[in-house]
Amino acid sequence: MTPSINAVLDLVSPLAGTLTTSELIWLIGALVAAGLLAGVLAGMLGIGGGGILVPVLYEAFGLVGVDESVRMHLTLGTSLAVIVPTSLRSFAGHRARDAVDMPLLRQMAPFVVVGVVVGALIAKVVSSETLRVIWIVVAMFLGAKLALGRDDWKLGNVIPPVGWVRTFAGVLGMLSTLMGIGGGILMVTFMTLYNRPLLQSVATSSGLGPLISIPGVIGFIWAGWFVSGLPTGSLGFVSLIGAAVILPASVLTAPIGVRLAHGVDKRSLELVYAVFLFAVAGRFLTTLVG
Repeated sequence: MTPSINAVLDLVSPLAGTLTTSELIWLIGALVAAGLLAGVLAGMLGIGGGGILVPVLYEAFGLVGVDESVRMHLTLGTSLAVIVPTSLRSFAGHRARDAVDMPLLRQMAPFVVVGVVVGALIAKVVSSETLRVIWIVVAMFLGAKLALGRDDWKLGNVIPPVGWVRTFAGVLGMLSTLMGIGGGILMVTFMTLYNRPLLQSVATSSGLGPLISIPGVIGFIWAGWFVSGLPTGSLGFVSLIGAAVILPASVLTAPIGVRLAHGVDKRSLELVYAVFLFAVAGRFLTTLVG
């Protein structure tokens, strides 16, 4: 075993509790793999990677014995922590290619942040089961739209008036916080329904990641500050150790996703969205009925 692997094991061991060395290596491998994939998805799909991080973190925290009453909260807070640098790098890559609708992003920004604050307040008082139900409902709806949708499925040919945009921005910020995601899935759906090109939608949605994740992390730290049953290395509902393992991998691969987004056809991107949404929704459904 190399010194670098030993260092990682030493970092994660407070989180892992009584896991054997073999189990700990598998845990680290799963977290690193999730980070690599999250980075690609962040760049390619305009998301912060929460769609893949949330289910992986949920399983990882279950493996190390995190209490079910706080497991989903810790998962969402940690996912948002990872999204901060990943989404910043993804946004920088898309903006460098002049693909982002900056006027629309600026119009939505303050109302997204308000929605994030509301989401954090809700997360403090709702149960783990409620958070999983939110994931299932939203993911199934969006996945069905992407899998079955056609180019002629439109709500209009232009973005609606500013009042509607602000309302949507607030709801987007709230739901994204309660799902531990960067909001890209919701934003892309919104923009494409109003006849915006998919690539522009993906690029613009990448700018939502920092707006959601930064205040979202602060909110989850506050919400979990005095909560018992959290593993060592947690700051409120954020696992600093889990985030530290995932972060380098996700930041490393975000530029790869940006390049893929500019070279993959529209329908392929839509199907990628649909597949991982259905997979996550299915997994959380099993945790509720199992």
